[in-house]
Amino acid sequence: MRRTDLATQVPESETETNQSRKDGKLKMLRTWTIMMTVMSIGVLWTSSTWAGSLDPTNAPGPTMHTLEEIYQKVDQQGALLEAGTFTLTITNIYYTTNVVIFGTNALVQETGQTNLYLSGDDGDLEKGVPWPSPRFTDNSNGTVTDNLTGLIWLKEAASLQNMFSTSLTHCNSLTNGMHGLTDGSVTGDWRLPNVRELQSLVDYGRASFALPSGHSFTNVQSSAHYWSSTTYESDTGKAWYVNMVDGSIGSEGKYMKLHAWPVRGGQ
Repeated sequence: MRRTDLATQVPESETETNQSRKDGKLKMLRTWTIMMTVMSIGVLWTSSTWAGSLDPTNAPGPTMHTLEEIYQKVDQQGALLEAGTFTLTITNIYYTTNVVIFGTNALVQETGQTNLYLSGDDGDLEKGVPWPSPRFTDNSNGTVTDNLTGLIWLKEAASLQNMFSTSLTHCNSLTNGMHGLTDGSVTGDWRLPNVRELQSLVDYGRASFALPSGHSFTNVQSSAHYWSSTTYESDTGKAWYVNMVDGSIGSEGKYMKLHAWPVRGGQ
């Protein structure tokens, strides 16, 4: 190669290198801007891929969410109240990621009590996260989703009854085809709920049964205590239960045969 040819190519090479570096810095800046912005509103990155150009021509698909939509959710509810994983597409940005939305605080839901007995009582103030409408969704596959907590419950509330250890095993081994399930679930998807999860079903404004009006569950037992997976620390031979008739809780010896109400999901 002649010296003049080499000399002619050097500036061009330097120009390409500099432009490449500028482009790389721009992409890094935009990526970090996205990460810092999204992290500031409570989003946990789980996986990522490059998707398209810096200037996409189409809007996000119907199942995707823009950053603006996430901000709107925060504005509407004051906090991120629901958890779940979905694909997030940010308009005019080439970065697409799967994220988990989570609240920065563990917010407490309303009790459901609305009757006022004394000024300043629960029925008067009705403090807590308001319930969505509808509260529950029948998934037509043997399961019911609580739209407040995101937990998925077995629709049939009286399928299992046994000692504590056996109830733990039965719930964990519940699969598609059992107890009316057509949800495609496999071993390990279901579990015995903890005492807080069981209590989340209770409507303290009702009795016999203390469940929210319009719930989709079947065969809730009128005289049954439901096992939780939470051991009673004052006597570890016992575990906590919830009485769905009036919402009361108590502890019972793990050798007793109580009902179990399997659940899926949760954090």
